[in-house]
Order: sequence, then C-alpha cells, then structure tokens
Amino acid sequence: MVERIWNIYHKQLLSFIQKRVSDSVLAEDILQEVFIKIHSKIDSLQEDKKIKAWLFQITRNTIIDYYRKSSKAEEVDANILDLEDENNAEAMADIQTCIVPMIKSLPEDYRDALMLSELNGLSQKELSEKLQISYSAAKSRVQRGRSLLKEALSKCCSFEKDANGKIIDYEKKASSCNNCKEN
Repeated sequence: MVERIWNIYHKQLLSFIQKRVSDSVLAEDILQEVFIKIHSKIDSLQEDKKIKAWLFQITRNTIIDYYRKSSKAEEVDANILDLEDENNAEAMADIQTCIVPMIKSLPEDYRDALMLSELNGLSQKELSEKLQISYSAAKSRVQRGRSLLKEALSKCCSFEKDANGKIIDYEKKASSCNNCKEN
C-alpha cells in the first residue's frame, strides 16, 4: 500500500514541501521522513477515500516539526503559522460557495446580523448601532446566526477535524444540501 501511495503522491508531496522549505535536499529528507511516518501509521488510516487529506496532514506536521526543531526562530513563527492556517484553507475554500446561500436562507434577524458582521466586517458594536439594537442583542443575533449556520453546514457536509478541532477534510452529503454546488 505504501508503494502505491508513493507512486501516486510523492511528486505532489515533494512540491508541497518545496514551497515551504527553501533547500531542495532538505525537502527530499522531509519527504523521506513523511513516508517513514506513513509506513508506520498506515494502519491508522480508516478510510481510503480520505487518504489525500491524511497524507497532507502528516506532511504539514512533519514540516512544522522541522521548523520547531530548527534554530531559525524568526522563520519558524511565520512558516508554522502559514502551515497551520492551511489546515482549514482547502476545505474552507470548497465550502465557501455554500455559506452565502445558507446565510441568506436564515431568518431575517440572523441573516442580517451575519451578513453585516461576518461578510461586511462590522464589529458587533457597529452592528448594534446600524440595526439600532442593544449591543447585547447584536451579540446574541450573531451568536445564534452562527449556531444556525453551523447546523445547516452540518446537515450539508460531514467534517473531519484534527486533534485541535481544525477542519482537515469534509465530504458533501449530496442529497441533503440544496445550497452547495458541486465543483
């Protein structure tokens, strides 16, 4: 199985590593370490269809480990933050097309609160002034709107999270989501 994974994914993983590590020899070393980890953890892979997300999570973690062990302190923080932000980026980019239609399908009070705060960038204080409601009411509407949006997303997609609760993969529940468009 590891040989098959190597044949299919080693070029993608090496490219991914090279974008984050300036030394090509070091990138090759990290790739070898990734495949050692894959070989030793292959039994923990529960679903073959989630293999790509699993591989890239191992690769991200291996690169993060490298930077944490290195003595380049100023480079470490920036590179680790970039990698950690990517944990959510791929999954979030795919579901972005769902979010606006889902927000628009919420009851008016929550829809307006989320559109203004989350999409237009108003603070909750600014939201309360714009809607002429108390600050407490604005906070409640945003919180309740987020909760309703989360509920709608959960009905539409199942999410896989890492140990820190960050989304690393998702799968659309095709029949249960009218708002999402297949890419």
